[in-house]
Amino acid sequence: MNSRHKIRGLYAITPDEPDTALLVQKVTAALQGGVALLQYRNKAANHKLKTQQARALLPLCQQYGVPLIINDSIKLCLTLDADGVHLGAEDGDLKEARTRLGADKILGASCYNRIDLALQAQLAGADYVAFGACFSSDTKPNARHAPLSLFKEAEQQIHVPMVAIGGITLENAVQVLRAGADAIAVVNALFSAENITETSQQLSRYFPRENFDALRAL
Repeated sequence: MNSRHKIRGLYAITPDEPDTALLVQKVTAALQGGVALLQYRNKAANHKLKTQQARALLPLCQQYGVPLIINDSIKLCLTLDADGVHLGAEDGDLKEARTRLGADKILGASCYNRIDLALQAQLAGADYVAFGACFSSDTKPNARHAPLSLFKEAEQQIHVPMVAIGGITLENAVQVLRAGADAIAVVNALFSAENITETSQQLSRYFPRENFDALRAL
């Protein structure tokens, strides 16, 4: 596992924003609030726009000391020298991805509601696994449901950080952390908020060591 970056806290995932300047503005606001990791994802963009947007976000993330994870594209990650890649189950072989990325890049894997996929990802060298959708999500309305009980079931076998994703909001984030997640991945609840910085601060406040330990003990 990559020891340079601890996978814990608020994990922001970018929305499908075609306007690069607006995307940078939104991400800046989120970073100011305390985001721990940022994943660049834009399913609606072509390769040229993805490259342009990721290139704009990388120095911004570096300024705030936040790793930039690229969704689905090892090639783009290596081209820009971003901090890592997140892959879905159909986005390529994780062992091959680890080989291509080397030991120093972060590798994350979507495992949906399946502990067996998480075990495979862990064995392949993933730095974290993501379970979800924990709640109904506007981003992926047809996503498979991952019950919160999955985190407790997985923790005896999964020894890399577990990220929760899908429909996470200010109102239900505490439930997810109590269930055993190490990080919460958020799209709409953050980037569609009226005040992105304030929402980022509110979601991040659960992760100071004293708060995090207290929540996990409940």
